[in-house]
Amino acid sequence: MSTPVAEELASRLCDGYARPLASDVEGRAVDLLRDYLGVALGGAQAESSATLRRGLLTLGATGTATVIGTPAVMSPAHAALANGAAAHTLEMDDTHQGGSIHLGASVFSAALAAAELTGGSGSAVLRAATAGYEVAARLAMALHPAAHYARGFHPTGTCGAFGAAAAAGLIAGLDASRLADAFGIAGSQAAGSMEFLADGTWTKRFHPGWAAAAGLHAAALAGAGFRAPHTIFEGRFGTLHGYSDGAAVECLLAPRVEALMRTSIKPHACCRYAQGPIDAVLELRRRHALSADTVGRIDVGLVSAAFPIVCEPADAKRRPRSVVDAQFSLPFSLAVALVAGAASPDEYTAERFEEPAVRRLMDVVEAHHDAALDARYPAVWPVWVRVTTRDGTVHEARVDHPRGDPENFPGHDELAAKFRRLAARVLDAAAIERLDAAVAAFPRSPHAADLLALTRPRAK
Repeated sequence: MSTPVAEELASRLCDGYARPLASDVEGRAVDLLRDYLGVALGGAQAESSATLRRGLLTLGATGTATVIGTPAVMSPAHAALANGAAAHTLEMDDTHQGGSIHLGASVFSAALAAAELTGGSGSAVLRAATAGYEVAARLAMALHPAAHYARGFHPTGTCGAFGAAAAAGLIAGLDASRLADAFGIAGSQAAGSMEFLADGTWTKRFHPGWAAAAGLHAAALAGAGFRAPHTIFEGRFGTLHGYSDGAAVECLLAPRVEALMRTSIKPHACCRYAQGPIDAVLELRRRHALSADTVGRIDVGLVSAAFPIVCEPADAKRRPRSVVDAQFSLPFSLAVALVAGAASPDEYTAERFEEPAVRRLMDVVEAHHDAALDARYPAVWPVWVRVTTRDGTVHEARVDHPRGDPENFPGHDELAAKFRRLAARVLDAAAIERLDAAVAAFPRSPHAADLLALTRPRAK
């Protein structure tokens, strides 16, 4: 009988966790941690985040773990849930293209909560998070994003639970057998429905938070000896069979390529499938001094996996009714980028939905399938954009690697600017400086909790 995938994967993770990270991987892990903290701080005061915390408190969720961007403390699992949800709220958290999955919101939320609980170090968090990214991304790729979406599942929630379990389990000191149990437990918690697209509600924001909490529960139960199926991935009723019609188990055990190094950072506050088109429209706007009133038509070529998420149904995407609707509307994203010259959180507001110029432009955006683009997906998410002005002039742009992709990764100044801009929604300038310095020193920090303490706003 062959070794179950969970056991083989857990053994590899435990071996890797015992070794220091390569310098480039550690540097990228720090970059992604800073990005995670920025988006979590930026989303902490959103209505959905405050409502979620209020709901958790009715369950008696108080404790000692940090809820980023607030003075609140909760149990570790509930803090991870709140932090993961906040980090996903602005739609600016990191994305692994090959798996079409947001990794940091679930993995870092679980790793930091586990380290705060156990007294873990900064190095432990970074090594565990790197492993968690690897597990969640591999599973998302194994399920194949388009096939997984077709079943109605959101990879960030489903696969994120396994990544969070890996990160929390390693910090908790689980051996390979217990870590395989943690995967088995995570498999009974992995969830996340794409039905939020129907009415623009908040459940997508909940998914990485629930995944983070699931990971902590999985690690705790496994550590206590709770038994779970080690065939959770490949078994007859396992995740690969239950969550996809196109799964490929070999992705889970392929040679390691450091998924963390293949993870992108978002510059725009919307779905990753709209980021390349926004880059193209902004470039054409700059290059040709386009103004909203001169544009007659915007044609966009996209990979087919994007259509049910940001293009369909077309009428609804042209008239968003909520911020979530707008975050998943290609017509709104391109219209507001042309009108405002940006697609930051400040542009994704209800006031923008009603602007005459934005409404007119939403009606002239047309998305197109392109087999040549599909052939490169999901490794690459290429796009083309063709803007036709009212006088018949045509301007075109193609984007193979949107800003933030590993092949087009932001420099230090751009990363710092995003972090500071988002953190300023909660923290003052001096607090941001202290937090930024702590992030830079995090690989040498003996206690991860010291970093989390700096995310709490001071009482006024």
